[in-house]
Amino acid sequence: MAADATQPIHRRGLMLILSSPSGAGKSTLTRDLLRDPALDLTLSISVTTRSRRTSEVDGIHYLFKSRQEFERLRAQDDLLEWAEVHGNFYGTPRSPVEEVLTQGRDMLFDIDYQGTQQVLKRAAKDVVTIFILPPSMKELRARLERRAEDAPEVISKRLDNARHEIARWTMYDYVIVNEDIQRALGEVKSILIAERLRRTRGEDGIDRFVKGLLEEK
Repeated sequence: MAADATQPIHRRGLMLILSSPSGAGKSTLTRDLLRDPALDLTLSISVTTRSRRTSEVDGIHYLFKSRQEFERLRAQDDLLEWAEVHGNFYGTPRSPVEEVLTQGRDMLFDIDYQGTQQVLKRAAKDVVTIFILPPSMKELRARLERRAEDAPEVISKRLDNARHEIARWTMYDYVIVNEDIQRALGEVKSILIAERLRRTRGEDGIDRFVKGLLEEK
């Protein structure tokens, strides 16, 4: 049996987690990564018990659940991570993630360091984590102010939270300073490509391919 070089080596997909303080560029990077069809990334959609806003679509922005439904998912261990925020619950359902990874495709996560730690505890071998840093606190403040979405006291609170989050950078596999969004995007893509080629992600497929190579006459 000859090895077929035209067939891709099957691998298990990975979970690519991006975290950053508000204003550091995580949302922009997430959007641009999802827009690249060559990357074929699927965004993880969280479940939540909060009420749906008029601008939101169920299944696109969130999966809206009752508190009873959420508690059932949690009791069945079908949440990779969850948290309570302002009296509402948020979480990442396990089943859709497992379905994507089994297909050999990758899922993108936009979650904070607390959610990242929970996912790592449940599926460390499938996870790649990237923390996005601003080039300076001065620039971070300027970006938040340019949004013109928050009052000054809210921006100050976001900056305080940012310092708390930035101090957790050592929890991540990779750290990128987002001084230029296109350069940062290129760096994230390079990490993704390299991690897709990691031997342990495609070991079974590589093993079959190599056996075919060695059987060639």
